[in-house]
Amino acid sequence: MADLLLELFSEEIPARMQARAAEDLKRLFTEAMVARGLTYAAAAAFATPRRLALSVTGLPKATMPVREERKGPRTDAPEAALEGFLRSTGLTRDRLEKRADKKGEVWFAVIEAPGRPAAEVIAEIAPEVIRAFPWPRSMRWGSGDLTWVRPLRSILCILSDEAGTDVVPFGIGGVASGGETEGHRFMAPARFAPRDFDDYAKRLLAAKVVLDPEERRARIRADMANLAFAAGMEVVEDEGLLAEVAGLVEWPVALMGEIEERFLGLPPEVLRTSMKEHQKFFSLRNPKTGRIERFVTVANIEAPDGGATILKGNLRVLAARLSDALFFWENDLRTVERGGMEALGAKLENVTFHSKLGTQADRVKRIAALAREIAPMVGADPETAAQAAMVCKADLTSEMVGEFPELQGVMGEYYAKAAGLAGDVAAAAREHYAPLGPSDAVPTAPVSVAVALADKIDMLAGFWAIEEKPTGSKDPFALRRAALGVVLILTKSQLRLPLVPCFHRAHFDFVRGRVARQLIEKNEALDRAEQTSGANRELVRESLSEARRTAVAEVSDMVVFSGEPGRSDVVTAYPENIDLLAFFADRLKVHLRGEGVRHDVIDACFRLGGQDDLVLLVARVRALQAFLATEEGANLLAGYKRASNIVAAEAKKDGAATEGAPDPALAREPEEQALFTALDAAEAAIGPALEREDFAAAMEAMAGLRAPIDAFFEKVIVNAPEPETRLNRLRLLGRIREVMRRVAIFSAIEG
Repeated sequence: MADLLLELFSEEIPARMQARAAEDLKRLFTEAMVARGLTYAAAAAFATPRRLALSVTGLPKATMPVREERKGPRTDAPEAALEGFLRSTGLTRDRLEKRADKKGEVWFAVIEAPGRPAAEVIAEIAPEVIRAFPWPRSMRWGSGDLTWVRPLRSILCILSDEAGTDVVPFGIGGVASGGETEGHRFMAPARFAPRDFDDYAKRLLAAKVVLDPEERRARIRADMANLAFAAGMEVVEDEGLLAEVAGLVEWPVALMGEIEERFLGLPPEVLRTSMKEHQKFFSLRNPKTGRIERFVTVANIEAPDGGATILKGNLRVLAARLSDALFFWENDLRTVERGGMEALGAKLENVTFHSKLGTQADRVKRIAALAREIAPMVGADPETAAQAAMVCKADLTSEMVGEFPELQGVMGEYYAKAAGLAGDVAAAAREHYAPLGPSDAVPTAPVSVAVALADKIDMLAGFWAIEEKPTGSKDPFALRRAALGVVLILTKSQLRLPLVPCFHRAHFDFVRGRVARQLIEKNEALDRAEQTSGANRELVRESLSEARRTAVAEVSDMVVFSGEPGRSDVVTAYPENIDLLAFFADRLKVHLRGEGVRHDVIDACFRLGGQDDLVLLVARVRALQAFLATEEGANLLAGYKRASNIVAAEAKKDGAATEGAPDPALAREPEEQALFTALDAAEAAIGPALEREDFAAAMEAMAGLRAPIDAFFEKVIVNAPEPETRLNRLRLLGRIREVMRRVAIFSAIEG
């Protein structure tokens, strides 16, 4: 058996592309080998800033010979059919065989392909993979037509076995494959010829190149921890930055520097963000003060002076960057101290949220109105929640957030505190954005919860109102994330909040704001019309007056939000709200999928209608899934489906009117009578259990139907010869469906 080593050596590959490139190289190469009959035992790919490497072990010396038989046309078929068959096989007529067939004599082609040396197959595959490589962005250089992420400088391609090492010869884009590579650009640039992959990795390490990105990450992590410990600091973990930095260096050397005293008053988040975004520095925190006081930079070289010159240059650039951040911070604080958060918030009038949804100021007003309504349902003071909502977006106009958009909310909390606002109001500015992902913590402070829910529901209702919904993989406004955020907040905190009234209020406020803007515009137009002269003036005024009356009517015709906690039966003027609730059900499926909750069980409960209390819906879903997992539940589901199928089939057959209540007096068989009794008992127990929200008791009551239904189907003939008896029994089966539909729509359950 032989082993393959392929290295594609180039100028620096962007760090963000390296991991995917290594995966693509392995996938494309191994798929091409298998397609050509070249099997292998194992494969692994690696990436550094200057190289992609592939190791494939357990290759045979050659592919297996192939023998294929193809049946062709009849021997008396038209000449054109035979010529087409010959072209498809690549054979001549004299190499075909005549064989007897059921319909006469036919041509057969026997195609035999000898095994091919592994080196020949690899030399064929490599250029194809390189030329078709799926880089997100690529470039041309020189006079060639090859595209690669950066100029490709050399190709190492060798096959090794116990007999030795051979170069696999091929060329592409003016670069010929060979048996040599080189180490670190500055510390070990000499070229060397590895024998196999193990020798390659070992000699690269000696040449100051750590091939495995996981090992580079581990080295950086360990070196940072040691430096931090020696200085009495702790590393602020950042796995994303660690992965990026590991893709910037082949030989990581961690160096620690100290932040100037004048910058230590900046918020820790500002220091971290500035150092990360601008210079890829890791932050070190003093556990005694909680401040970011030092940093770690990772160099790609072992400097003779121990990195002093590197640190000096980095400190000079860092001082310039942090001076900018300090300038933004001080300017924003002066603005807040002079005019409060209102001084920042006033600028939101000039910030467009969406062309059809108004400005950020319009949106803040809607969030405040909705937060005031939601607050009592989540244990918050309505006025405090409204106040928090009015300032939650103010930091979007700050200089700091203008420079670092990722600090929105974070800076809002600092500025709100500087303005003297209450702690829960300030905290809501930061926390109302959460959660941003399924694993994030959700806000728990009542004011933050009210504002977070209002923010997300307003966004969803607004975009639904203007028909800007997610489609397929496209979700430019992160509406799926917003809906999942609401789901997580409600389910993790067990908050009983009916969603449809909230949708309605958000939609109402959006339409009311839109109409208000239209009225202002029309009033301004009327004022301009007053100044016109001639015959057109009256026509213009009448037209605009009619438009104004229409706009006023649109508001007055809308259903007013009831505002009663717990109401989910609000009559809504907006059919979009039902569609939006279904969207939430889809997000709930995504959330519960990881917990093993079946999507069809969620559908079965959601289709009952009125299921806008997600906590109650999840409780029903869990109880139903637990019930279906029992023997009684599985058998009862089978009985339900049998009853439904019979009723549907008979109704389709002769149009039997199965609607209506069955008559117990027409029950002749004991099993038939027992089913009537069991249905009465189940219905009597299910109703009160559902009112108490005791879904386990409702399932238990349903379980009592299993034996009577089984006995009914075993002993009773549904299609009795007497029409009256047949119809009554069909209606009895229909009643099974109706009683069980009190709990869930069982027809939605698969299986």
